[in-house]
Amino acid sequence: MLRPSKKLALALEAVVDIAFHGGAEPVQSQDIARRLGLPRRYLEQVLQQLVRSGVLKGVRGPKGGYRLARERRRISVGEVVRVVQGLEEPVGEEGPVSESALGTKVIAPFWEELERDLMRRLDAVSIEDLCREAEKQAIESEGRRSFDFVI
Repeated sequence: MLRPSKKLALALEAVVDIAFHGGAEPVQSQDIARRLGLPRRYLEQVLQQLVRSGVLKGVRGPKGGYRLARERRRISVGEVVRVVQGLEEPVGEEGPVSESALGTKVIAPFWEELERDLMRRLDAVSIEDLCREAEKQAIESEGRRSFDFVI
């Protein structure tokens, strides 16, 4: 079965955590790390990549942390996937595993079509959609208990 990498799963969960738990103040990395049960140092690497790509904004200072760079309805799961996959792409050309006719004319196009379909589906799901699912699952937000929206 195809599964996301650990880094991709972490990045998506961190973005949703910030969107879901974010309130008036930025969400601090130690709070995200605590909720996700991960070492803060590993998490910070992923968060910084998301800042550089424009998904998150880093806020400096004693009450600093992270917030979304745009409204959560304007960030797609596909965007987060592309950011993380950009980190994980192998060096060199991507192409068929072998140079056989089956590899180049059947298998490679099959995987390319599958990837296009998957990315279209991921682009159709926003961080807002995942936050609404968290609300349906009765997950309580630590930072947004009294807010109706977060930008």
